[in-house]
Amino acid sequence: MKYLLVIMLLIISLIGCGEEKLKPEIDTNGSKDMPIQESWNSKILFSQEGRIKAVLYTKHLEVFDEKNETFLKDIIIEFYDSNNVKTTKLTALNGKVDDLTKNMFAIENVVVANDSGVVLTTDELMWRNSDEKIITDKFVRIVSNEEIIEGYGLVSDQHLKNYVIKKITYSAVKSNNEK
Repeated sequence: MKYLLVIMLLIISLIGCGEEKLKPEIDTNGSKDMPIQESWNSKILFSQEGRIKAVLYTKHLEVFDEKNETFLKDIIIEFYDSNNVKTTKLTALNGKVDDLTKNMFAIENVVVANDSGVVLTTDELMWRNSDEKIITDKFVRIVSNEEIIEGYGLVSDQHLKNYVIKKITYSAVKSNNEK
């Protein structure tokens, strides 16, 4: 009886060793949608040849390496002139930076105000890093001390000093009482 029990245990252990072990599945597709970096209350400097071009502040930042994009929440961007003087401030609820070109996209409740009192509002725009231009094809409203202009499409320098609205839908000169 002892020998029979020993033989049965030996057979069971040999059968157990021969079984293929199951490996758990690992979802590698989900990791592509995960940021490689994440940060809160961040500050990013855009500079060229030692000159500050812009400073970006964001409450939440996510960097995606495969997409070469950085996503931003609650953003403020301060633009600087060639003398490193802050001239313009941009705010938006969301944003995105193309990490290859360093172009920045501001999305939702976008407001740009310069030091001369010109205020631009729109839903979406792009700041093109290569030539420091603000560009959009969306509806824009510009209010200055002298006038109010509305329309679609805009190309401007980052300081809102020289701007062109592509299709003007409304224009009014402010009276002395409104200034």
